[in-house]
Amino acid sequence: MTLDLIAVRRHLHQIPELAMHESQTHQYLLELINGFATDNMEVFTPEQLPTAILVKIKGSNSTKTIGYRCDMDALPVSEKTGLEFSSKHESVMHACGHDIHMTVAIGLLEHFAQHQPVDDLIFFFQPAEESESGAKVAVDSNLFSGEWHVDEFYGLHDTPELPAGTIGCCYPTLFAGTSEVDITLIGKSGHAAYPHQAKDMVVASAMLITQLQTIVSRNVDPIQGAVLTFGQINGGTIRNVIAGRVDIKGTIRGLNQEMIQTVKTRIIEICKGIEVGFNCQVKVDINQGGYYPVNNNQKLTDRFMNFMQANPDVDFTVTMPAMTGEDFGYILHHFDGTMFWLGVGNTSALHTDTFNPDESCIEKGINAISSFLEFEMREDD
Repeated sequence: MTLDLIAVRRHLHQIPELAMHESQTHQYLLELINGFATDNMEVFTPEQLPTAILVKIKGSNSTKTIGYRCDMDALPVSEKTGLEFSSKHESVMHACGHDIHMTVAIGLLEHFAQHQPVDDLIFFFQPAEESESGAKVAVDSNLFSGEWHVDEFYGLHDTPELPAGTIGCCYPTLFAGTSEVDITLIGKSGHAAYPHQAKDMVVASAMLITQLQTIVSRNVDPIQGAVLTFGQINGGTIRNVIAGRVDIKGTIRGLNQEMIQTVKTRIIEICKGIEVGFNCQVKVDINQGGYYPVNNNQKLTDRFMNFMQANPDVDFTVTMPAMTGEDFGYILHHFDGTMFWLGVGNTSALHTDTFNPDESCIEKGINAISSFLEFEMREDD
């Protein structure tokens, strides 16, 4: 029996859950997956990621194992789409389209449950992409080893920048790597009339941010590019008291690890200079977690792109790298694989409260991806 995938997507859209709390989503997906049960299928919930699901479909003549990953979590966004199937969970929404990702994966799983693949297939329904990096937890705990070993990994991300159902990809980097930056400046508060008796961290933070903004323009190759953005700054309590502490929060985006490390190093060096110049203390915490650049494997990505371009039933386009982040980059740091875009039509931007994908992308995505995976199983390495 073929699932009503539009109904599946709409149900998932109504039950969005934040990272590591995808319990309802986990239960619903398991119910669907158990409905596909065959003698050549195995379902596993790992202790390390209790809301994750691994499904293996054994191939008829397997020489390798292909992994397919989709992410499950949502965002802390209050939905304003006005849809009949809007989120039932207050202040949580699938504003990044992970409900689309899961629905496509379920459609692929149903297809291969009904049509046994040649090679082994492992589907990884992954929690915590938006934060806490479920991909890193999975890889670092050796989840894809032993009988769950994966030889090559694939995954998609939806985008409103492409028409519904269009497949987009590029080599080598699809997404940037990201790092969170937290900086605390600690000086000495005092009366506004006696600045010489205080150590003013508002002035120090202004100088620091100005200097940090020279990193991209003067330390990064302009052909490659990077982003250093500070989106939050907090300091002071009242207009006539000099602030003795300021907290700054920002993000680094870079297309390769070397570039990200260059930016990190310069941040630390400049902060040390501010310490000396303002006779204060500057604490720096830079956390990348699992959000590495999404660097596609050349051989596999060439095959993927060539197949999609040659397939008359697929609308394919070569895309440019994006400065958005994705923890699938951590998987690709350890396994060969390819990430690609699935267009969802001209809705509002990702992560907005009116994000509303064109559901026609689901069937088109499943058809394109299943055709490619069947092709890939016939390819000799």
